[in-house]
Amino acid sequence: MPFTEAHEHAPGCLHRIFADPYTAFDNRVGERLLHLRVALQALLEAPMRQGRLTLRVIHGWENGGCAPEALRHSDHPLRALADLHAVAERYREAVEALAPLPGEAAILLAEPLTAALAAAASEGIEIDAETRANPARWPAFTRGLTLYTFFKVYHRLIYGEDEAYRAIRCETTEGTREIHEFHLEEGEFAVMCPVEGESGESVLLLHESQLEPLGELLEEGLAHR
Repeated sequence: MPFTEAHEHAPGCLHRIFADPYTAFDNRVGERLLHLRVALQALLEAPMRQGRLTLRVIHGWENGGCAPEALRHSDHPLRALADLHAVAERYREAVEALAPLPGEAAILLAEPLTAALAAAASEGIEIDAETRANPARWPAFTRGLTLYTFFKVYHRLIYGEDEAYRAIRCETTEGTREIHEFHLEEGEFAVMCPVEGESGESVLLLHESQLEPLGELLEEGLAHR
């Protein structure tokens, strides 16, 4: 099994800033808000200033559902916090009007899963129905561990998680990425960024319900607006 595709609890750039980022954001830590501001600045300020930050809003899973084809998302360039507020307003208006939320279906999980299964079949690897339907079994085929890792990230961002912070290293089609996942009183979100030495876009990932809380958090935490 290709278990080198992804590694949860992997050291990332915040390990070079904090002695232990897994405790830095705990509610029992007196300087947690300072630590959070430092982390946000380290992860978001440079890509926002350089025009390489994307806001990715996910939705579609409800009431415990997590079918890959039901997960929807929309991407938005994030050059200033005004851009995030504009996206939040667009979603708020859709919710109030009982209109469909912005976004595309299937692209984040279902389509790459179909492609990975097809590649496995072309290599003569038989994937049974149970493996196809159970994300925990996806690491049995190439790219499956990456997909399972992102499945877990999306699931935790939508349904919640007790652990305040998690660092993940993952191989993607765009290159090696670090995923910094936060589950805090102030908001739940993740930042996906290139590892040191690689270039590319950073992605601020969150569920649509977190748009307004995160906007407030970033207003307080980022100097570049």
